[in-house]
Amino acid sequence: QVQLVESGGGLVQPGGSLRLSCAASGTIFGYAMSWYRQAPGKRRELVASITSGGMTNYADSVKGRVTIARDNAKNTMYLQMNSLKPEDTAVYYCNAETEDIYKYHTWGQGTQVTVSS
Repeated sequence: QVQLVESGGGLVQPGGSLRLSCAASGTIFGYAMSWYRQAPGKRRELVASITSGGMTNYADSVKGRVTIARDNAKNTMYLQMNSLKPEDTAVYYCNAETEDIYKYHTWGQGTQVTVSS
């Protein structure tokens, strides 16, 4: 199982941008990769996902503002977030799930994103 490390979080003003990275300890080939987030007092929710074949899916709340991408050669996944809103404030988690019948999950430790003026 790969280990995942997120980076790129921080404090940004409303309307600003951030790019999150998720670096894996090994190959991400054969893994569907996703970004989740969890705000205080709320359940963890899916933000965006990308399969090994490049198919993407986005939560309605971020469509048009967020782009997920992966670089299999670098074993890294990215989340470009633009036009950030205060409601985007959360801890963002990277997830990797094997694309087989077992669906093994691996989570990163999370990175804090705070959108505030």
